[in-house]
Amino acid sequence: MGGLSSTELIIVLVIILLVFGGSQLPKLARSLGQAQKEFKKGVDTGIEDDEDETV
Repeated sequence: MGGLSSTELIIVLVIILLVFGGSQLPKLARSLGQAQKEFKKGVDTGIEDDEDETV
């Protein structure tokens, strides 16, 4: 229901490879990892702020 099957995931990865090319994939993966890290950091900060306000 809503998840990606292995076949769909492979198709998406092939399309990404065709669009960005093999040389750009490491840079793209690094950028996505950094964005995910920053997003989690922001969420954690928001949760801490909410906890401080309720006390």
